[in-house]
Amino acid sequence: MRYEDDKKKLVKQRYNELALVKNAESMKKCCCNPAVPSQKVFTIMSEDYSKLNGYEPDADLGVGCGLPTQYAGIKPGDTVVDLGAGAGNDCFIAREEVGTTGRVIGVDFAPNMLLKARENAQRRGFTNVEFLEGDIENMPLPDAMADVIVSNCVLNLLPRKDRIFKEIYRVLKPGARFCISDVVLDGLFPQEFTDNAAMYAGCIASAIQREDYLREIARAGLVDIAVVRTKTIAIPNDVLNEHLDKTTIQKYKKGNVGIYSITVTGKRP
Repeated sequence: MRYEDDKKKLVKQRYNELALVKNAESMKKCCCNPAVPSQKVFTIMSEDYSKLNGYEPDADLGVGCGLPTQYAGIKPGDTVVDLGAGAGNDCFIAREEVGTTGRVIGVDFAPNMLLKARENAQRRGFTNVEFLEGDIENMPLPDAMADVIVSNCVLNLLPRKDRIFKEIYRVLKPGARFCISDVVLDGLFPQEFTDNAAMYAGCIASAIQREDYLREIARAGLVDIAVVRTKTIAIPNDVLNEHLDKTTIQKYKKGNVGIYSITVTGKRP
């Protein structure tokens, strides 16, 4: 349990730092400031949202690994919950789809991210988007209240996937659906790789095996599970060199681990 708590604290710290960096243009451009975490490991999986209706550049921190709203079947009037909402990027895309009669709720546990998301929403006068502070392993939401749950490159960061998928089941209405983009593996990283803080918080070292990930979804009771998109992720050499020593890099490359972004859909029966 202590190990799991430490990992969650690490993720919260790194994403709080990321929100602060993106809030300050001068800091974002300063590569010499030791207080600023490297952005490379956070952005190697980033998707292009710029052509989607509802896109807000201020909310795009480059940490997503898919476009879950595209496959979620969101309809006007829906109540949508975004797990690990960050600065609000997917929430604002979803708001465009639910329209004025719908509702979007973002849940995040990083206070700086919540502050940025709320500022983004307030500045644009969005009244049907709200952001709640909470742990997605124990959501601050009532049972059976969501028509759609989405999440983008977040669930793999947290150690208790079983709890998260059970929470998704609990919060979805009967017959309601989910769409999650996340990172999964085919093969095992060397221990030195998985212990690296930057790689963990960047959604890479924290990923689990693809089959295990899908199995946890099914164990929660969710059905009609389908992988609707798969994208291969390659870690650039400059990212490896920045965060890992040569021996660990060699072990990683010899292991030939497959890293994938998958987008998964399904529903509560």
